[in-house]
Amino acid sequence: MRNYTYILLVCMLYLAMPSKAQTVASQKKFDFLADSLQIEHQLKEHNLPGFSFVVFEDYKIVYSKQYGVKSTEGEENLDGNTAFSTASISKPVTALLCFILEEKGLLDLDAPITKSLKRWQLPKSEWTTKTQPSWKHFLNHTAGTTQHGFADFYAGDTVPTIKQSLLGQLPRYKEEINFLFEPGTSWQYSGGGYVVVQMALEDTFKTNLANLAQEHLFTPLGLENTSMIQPNEKGFLQNVALVHDKDGKVIKTGLPITPQVSASGLWSTPTDLAKLTIALQKALSGEDTTVISTSVAQEVTAVSALKNAVGGWSYGFQKSFGFNNYDWLSCNGSNTGVGGDVFATMTDGNGFVFLANGEKPNRFPVIDNTRKKLLKLLQWKKELNRDQIEEIPASTRKALIGEYNDFLYQLKLPTAISEEDGKLYVASAFFSHFKGEDKSELMYLGDGRYKIKDYPNYLQFNMEENQLKSVTLSRDLVSIAIEVTKK
Repeated sequence: MRNYTYILLVCMLYLAMPSKAQTVASQKKFDFLADSLQIEHQLKEHNLPGFSFVVFEDYKIVYSKQYGVKSTEGEENLDGNTAFSTASISKPVTALLCFILEEKGLLDLDAPITKSLKRWQLPKSEWTTKTQPSWKHFLNHTAGTTQHGFADFYAGDTVPTIKQSLLGQLPRYKEEINFLFEPGTSWQYSGGGYVVVQMALEDTFKTNLANLAQEHLFTPLGLENTSMIQPNEKGFLQNVALVHDKDGKVIKTGLPITPQVSASGLWSTPTDLAKLTIALQKALSGEDTTVISTSVAQEVTAVSALKNAVGGWSYGFQKSFGFNNYDWLSCNGSNTGVGGDVFATMTDGNGFVFLANGEKPNRFPVIDNTRKKLLKLLQWKKELNRDQIEEIPASTRKALIGEYNDFLYQLKLPTAISEEDGKLYVASAFFSHFKGEDKSELMYLGDGRYKIKDYPNYLQFNMEENQLKSVTLSRDLVSIAIEVTKK
């Protein structure tokens, strides 16, 4: 009886596992993407050496495809295990690691970060006399620090330490990192802020960031082609794509060295980044994993900055997108000669990852075209309950129509509200660039709250004498009022 039970359990486990045939069938269902996206044609048109991407749906990778070569100096094609320098995609990975370490009782992210710094201390500033910046201020770019991004180094270059980086002893910066405003009062993208986090982590745990990430994140998630080890260090990945200039030529050795690992030193594949993202999505759905808990997933992806934050930012992740009524998380990486994107829905487990080994004018058109086409082809839509949508009051409808300053993203983009077929639409160049549609329906949810189909924040229009004076944006526990000027 015992043997029979054992055999039955083995059979059940075997049947529960996705077979190779099932995986192939799943991929085959999405084979129409190859003809529709025409990526090989795009690579030739834009002189892009290589492009690798993955699509995931319902918490599963359903399509993976690679085009082009690792290097234009060779004939070796990209494959699914070829890693790319991912640039700023490193930031949300570093942030996630910090929240995992906090949950383990090893960090307090609300504490002033200066308590964890040993080799270097934050410079004195009038902006920090009242508020000492915490770990979280640096992780969501609200610390107010300078140093946006960094130049790469290559074999033969003198590679600076992160202390030298913070002191401004770099080709791009000649002054020590400093503060522009009181921490927590605004938002300013800062790669240097993440270097402060890197130093604090390494000073606290007495090991490098690559080891911490490998132990607490990459190995537990089974990410075999992901590392923060740099090309000049032992253990660097072997199957990698080289970086290229706008003419399609390999830049120096093709292997950028990034001492600012937390800000831009991650190497990975679209498949591994998809696995990490799916684990985060599963945790958001309430499925606690052994690596990412639901509470960590919720906190690291919750909007924590709206003021000047391009529509919304969490800890490392950009939260500016709301395609088809979904709330999306995203992260973009862009270094010289390489870059890519991660886009994922906060619910339902959908998304895609792109990585390409070419310069901006070569890869941007391919990435942009592929994203727009995927959003149309895959038809991921979250329909609002029509019972929740109310008629916009006639007086309000008339008063809202017009052109305004950019109250959606605070990017000085033209923003307009118009009426068509009895519905109101909001137009923004942001919608056009990212989705390929220049306008999106505005819906009234009652109680003064509005929602735009392709925008994630809720809106409240504040009227005076039947004229729009300001717009209050809100999401999660954050809100901000933006003054409006009608053009």
